[in-house]
Amino acid sequence: MDPLAYFGRLFIGLSAISLILGLALTIGGRLPGLGRLPGDFLIKHENFTFYFPLGTSILLSLILTLLFCLFRR
Repeated sequence: MDPLAYFGRLFIGLSAISLILGLALTIGGRLPGLGRLPGDFLIKHENFTFYFPLGTSILLSLILTLLFCLFRR
């Protein structure tokens, strides 16, 4: 494969990933239930708040794994 064609495909792929990530970050706060799934931990004290989105991370990981498996074929 021609090195220029390889780098062209690489840049197209990276651009697509950054576009998808940008859209997810922009729209992500508006999706109902995202960030408040079972398994998301929220600990509040007087001067301290800790939030760990474990359930949301697992769901996004599964979705991305399925998408990457589909696009790989």
